[in-house]
Amino acid sequence: MKTSTLGIIGSMALASTLSSVALAESSQANTSGLYIGGNYGYLKVESDDDFDDSNDVTQGIIGYRFNPFLAVEGSHINFGRYGGSLANAETKGYTAALKGTLPITETVEIFVKGGQLWHETDYNVAGFSGSSDDKSLFAGAGVSFNVTENLLVNAQYTWYDVDINADNVSSDSKFETDFNQASVGAEYRF
Repeated sequence: MKTSTLGIIGSMALASTLSSVALAESSQANTSGLYIGGNYGYLKVESDDDFDDSNDVTQGIIGYRFNPFLAVEGSHINFGRYGGSLANAETKGYTAALKGTLPITETVEIFVKGGQLWHETDYNVAGFSGSSDDKSLFAGAGVSFNVTENLLVNAQYTWYDVDINADNVSSDSKFETDFNQASVGAEYRF
């Protein structure tokens, strides 16, 4: 966690420096249109069972900004493999979100987003293997820094309310887990 935190802080400092330089070159960022991006970060899985773990997470993003304040966003996310010797799992999924942005300065903006995660989890619980498809809600917040007129870097935190249904373990095996993601990323606006 300490390495991830230092990486996020370093990225934010670099972005602030680059943003100042970029401002001299460009005075106005794109206010609407298509964007793509990606995130890499740290995932902490918290639950009341043996699924507790930490891991890397990767995410590819595509979105559309209607104006400087509102966007819709979709992504593919890989939470990786997590858990212990008694219970472990691997989760991947797709998201759809509404994203609200508030420009603070010409180079800095904060954002919040929330939406739906559709995920598939391959699990192994005490020797019983299976797969679970489900949907979950998520919410997040972050800060973005303009590097150029079209390129932004960001740091964000996202919480996912993920449940793993292991029906073949017993009829009432529903593992309630929270995925907590801290990540850095980049966004390119067309």
